[in-house]
Amino acid sequence: MVSACGSNTGRGGGGSGGTALAQWYHQYGEPGTEQAVERYAAAYKKAHVTVQWRPGDYDRQTAAALLTDSGPDVFEVNGPSLDQIQGRQVEDLTELVAGVKDDFNSAVLAPKTYRGRVYGIPQTIDMQMLYYRKSLLADAGVRPPESLDELVDAARELTSRKVKGLFLGNDGGAGVLGGTPLYAAGLRLVTEDGKAGFDDPAAARTLGKLRRLYAEKSLLLGAPADWSDPSAFLQGLTAMQWSGLWALPQVQKELGDDFGVLPFPKDGAAGRPSVPVGAYGAAVSARGRHKEAAKEYVKWLWVERTDYQEDFALSYGFHIPARISLAKKAAKLRTGAAADAVRFTTEHGYAQPLLWTPASQVAYQDALSRIIKDGANPENELRTVVRKVSAELDRVTHTS
Repeated sequence: MVSACGSNTGRGGGGSGGTALAQWYHQYGEPGTEQAVERYAAAYKKAHVTVQWRPGDYDRQTAAALLTDSGPDVFEVNGPSLDQIQGRQVEDLTELVAGVKDDFNSAVLAPKTYRGRVYGIPQTIDMQMLYYRKSLLADAGVRPPESLDELVDAARELTSRKVKGLFLGNDGGAGVLGGTPLYAAGLRLVTEDGKAGFDDPAAARTLGKLRRLYAEKSLLLGAPADWSDPSAFLQGLTAMQWSGLWALPQVQKELGDDFGVLPFPKDGAAGRPSVPVGAYGAAVSARGRHKEAAKEYVKWLWVERTDYQEDFALSYGFHIPARISLAKKAAKLRTGAAADAVRFTTEHGYAQPLLWTPASQVAYQDALSRIIKDGANPENELRTVVRKVSAELDRVTHTS
């Protein structure tokens, strides 16, 4: 099959239209997803859409392909990145969401928006939250924590010789938590005017409490599987675990009603509960030969075909549709912990901002690891991170 951008072979199909479009997806681990996206492509009648399922380092593959004439016309992306937008490698899709923009979850649409223009259409939302075992908390006389101080105390009270109070990942939480504690303190990674959003004493206070969890030996470390897998929680190795929405069906199947879910608890008077959210999105390559046809297909699939959007989110894995109206009416998301997760996402969700570049991420992540695991001074570490992040933000905001 010869695509609109060159020679691309793949599966899927399309309608009887004469235009050929190549569409890329990263490899999902959920059975049925690949066949579903091929079915969507085959149902489109205005172009022949060829689906390519891309195993391996997908982000690196797409980044390289966007620099050539043989890449995809339409592609799934965990972005687009600021470099891709500033480098004019992706098309402006603002007009595709005209009239329905407010129906997309604002937390996941914001990182796909640059200077008021939209460059990616969110597909489904993934989020993280805190799972807790109701019976273990009840037996210990511990209530579900509503503040970070209560979380620290609860983890300590729930720790015994056989069970740890909390699992945040085998590194103590540095890898998964990221900016979540800062948002829980009422701060943010990047302010609306493009400055480091955590140049505040509250940041050091909050991150210091994560060190207390580690130092008091309340955290499960060295679990057979890391935080994204709920097995440590299900096996009773920990009373509470930070994990993802994707784990909910398995937890529900094995524990029934003996669990609850919470956002990351607030810290301080200005704090608020927080959950990280993210969304792969559909984007259009600026190197494609049929850009308008590609945009039309993206609008059809990710704006107009709400039935496919709900099917993609909930029939194979467990995700939240990016459209607020779909999330509200989806039967699988209307009760219990799933409904709580939707509410957390709507009320407390944050996504890493577009201006938060890999350089800023590495600087912050390394400092967080030193604070948690090594007991490094939070004030000193954050002072250095603020300086590095400020320089990086100054660089990217002065790029045309």
